[in-house]
Amino acid sequence: MAESKKEKKELTVEEKLKALYKLQTVNSEIDKIKTLRGELPLEVQDLEDEIVGLNTRIANFKAEIAQNETNISGKKSEIEIAKGAVEKYTEQQNNVRNNREYDNLSKEIEYKNLEIELSEKRIREYTAAVKSKTEEIAKLKEYLDGRQIDLKQKKQELAEIVSETKQEEEKLREEVLKLEETIEPRLLSAFKRIRKGARNGLAVVYVQRDACGGCFSKIPPQRQMDIRLRKKIIVCENCGRILVDPELAGVTPSEEK
Repeated sequence: MAESKKEKKELTVEEKLKALYKLQTVNSEIDKIKTLRGELPLEVQDLEDEIVGLNTRIANFKAEIAQNETNISGKKSEIEIAKGAVEKYTEQQNNVRNNREYDNLSKEIEYKNLEIELSEKRIREYTAAVKSKTEEIAKLKEYLDGRQIDLKQKKQELAEIVSETKQEEEKLREEVLKLEETIEPRLLSAFKRIRKGARNGLAVVYVQRDACGGCFSKIPPQRQMDIRLRKKIIVCENCGRILVDPELAGVTPSEEK
């Protein structure tokens, strides 16, 4: 491990720049594969999340229906008890000794009848709620079926693309790991930071037409000379990307134009 660190320290600036540019090239190839997949991975994730949400809503509605049905049963039991009380009080009215007892029983009968009316009203409300939730579940299930079909299709599309590019991507990622081992941690960290914030993931670019290959800002002649000398790592003063000369990037003058 100590020898490995020593070797990294002994790399020349030119070797570091070549390693960084190669690392950028391989990462760009991986980016192309991700672009080929497009938004499919996100679309698949969104559909999966939506389906989970729909199933949760359906489960909640079913729980509400079950609760309303329990409430209906409870109110029906209360009605039966109240009707029994009305019958009892009505029978007792036939054996009262005075008007006061009769009036008291009449009030009890009236109260129980109000209880029955209220329970019947609640039953109608619970029944309407059950009907509404049942209809809503039917609509959600129909929509859910459609989304599940969409998810299946998207997953199939993604699987086909992944299958076509998997071997190539794995090979590229192995190459990235090998290249990263040759670059000192501080420089690698800087590369990753620049790449993360840069457009199209370009952290290392070559000079094109006297300008930065990333942001196209003009580069002074003296700075271009310093870049060609490869004696130090130079970054674009405008965008912060690492700059290399076209020759190091393997670009011929005709290709640069």
